[in-house]
Amino acid sequence: MLKDLLDTFGYPGTLAKEYQHWHVLVGPKQITLGTLILVCKDGATALGEISDAAFAELPQVIREVEAALRRVFSNNRVNYLWLMMANPEVHAAILPRYSAERTFEGVVFRDSGWPRKPDLDFVNEVPPEVFAKLVATLRAAFV
Repeated sequence: MLKDLLDTFGYPGTLAKEYQHWHVLVGPKQITLGTLILVCKDGATALGEISDAAFAELPQVIREVEAALRRVFSNNRVNYLWLMMANPEVHAAILPRYSAERTFEGVVFRDSGWPRKPDLDFVNEVPPEVFAKLVATLRAAFV
C-alpha cells in the first residue's frame, strides 16, 4: 500500500518536492549525502505499469533532481536504484555519488562504494537536527 511506503520514508516530513505523479523524499538513511527517494503516486508495483502521465513527467523530475543535487552538493554522478522488494510500489533510491568526502553542517559524509557500485550496507550517521537542515536545504534547492 502506497501509504505504508510513504510512512517508511517519513512522508510528509521528508518531502523535498511534490510533482503531479511523483514525490521526492529525503532518504531517512543517507547512504551518500543527499540520498533521495523517488516515489510514484500511481501505486503501481512494476515500473512498466505506471501511468503514461507518470512516465511523461519522469524526465522533468530527473532533470530537476539532478540540477538540485549538483547545485547544493556538487556531486560527481547520480545512481538510481529501482529496488521494489520490501516495499513493492514503484520507487527508486537516488544516490548522489562523490569521489571525495563532503561535509554538511559539520557532519562528514562518505561514499564508501566510490568508484564502484553504491555500498547499501553503509549509512552515514546524521543527527536529527542536521537531518532537519538537510531536508530544508533540499526543499530550497528545487527552484
